[in-house]
Amino acid sequence: MGAGFRRYSTYRQATVAGAFTNTVFGFLRCYVLLAVAAGAGTATVAGYDPARLATFVWFGQGLLAVVLLWGWTELADRIRTGDVVADLLRPVHPVTRYLATDLGRAGHAVVTRFVPPVLIGPLFFPFYVPHRWTTVPLFAVSVLLATVLCFGCRYLVNATGYWLLDIRGPMILWALVSGVLGGLYFPLRFLPDALVVPLWVLTPLPSLFQTPLDVLVEIDPTPRQLWLVVLQAAWVVLVLVLCRVVQRRAERRLVVQGG
Repeated sequence: MGAGFRRYSTYRQATVAGAFTNTVFGFLRCYVLLAVAAGAGTATVAGYDPARLATFVWFGQGLLAVVLLWGWTELADRIRTGDVVADLLRPVHPVTRYLATDLGRAGHAVVTRFVPPVLIGPLFFPFYVPHRWTTVPLFAVSVLLATVLCFGCRYLVNATGYWLLDIRGPMILWALVSGVLGGLYFPLRFLPDALVVPLWVLTPLPSLFQTPLDVLVEIDPTPRQLWLVVLQAAWVVLVLVLCRVVQRRAERRLVVQGG
């Protein structure tokens, strides 16, 4: 993890540019969602009042770089070049090694990409302050689980390179689906319950953004918050096991080009 933190701390200009971009899009998204809520003509929409919506948007902008839905293709690139063979010779399993590096990256993002939007948002919009003492530690656990879960999903997308070599198709599909159904662009509770409940239970996507943000703004009572975090943990275990299974299957068919 330490190596991952130091590695990403070297990209100072990219970090500043990313934090600035996230902040700008925070204003855009917040104004759009607040306008949608005002157009509904009610004080709350699906349980979100203006303060909760603003908190949802700005903390979501901060979490975007921490959870990191897109932009990681290191494994796929090493598969394409054949450098992945060196990874297989190391004593540490590839899933474990890449996960440790990703957690270091996430730790750096918490300091440099999460904090600026969270500090700037309350200067211009009303924010929701949690009323229950359990919310903050539960939110921290939920963010950690979401980061590990998203890494597992990205690893599986990259692992398709063992069979396809070119992962642009799976990566584009992942970018579209994860952003819309993960709760990044709008709260999933805006959708009908008949769609949201199966999506939440049968896929890991809402656990990427929707769960930690809903925990933070206290849409649900504490028992339901705990249930959502437990569901997150179950998806983390399932996806990480699937990563190892896919990696094992891939190693059986791996052929290094030119070798």
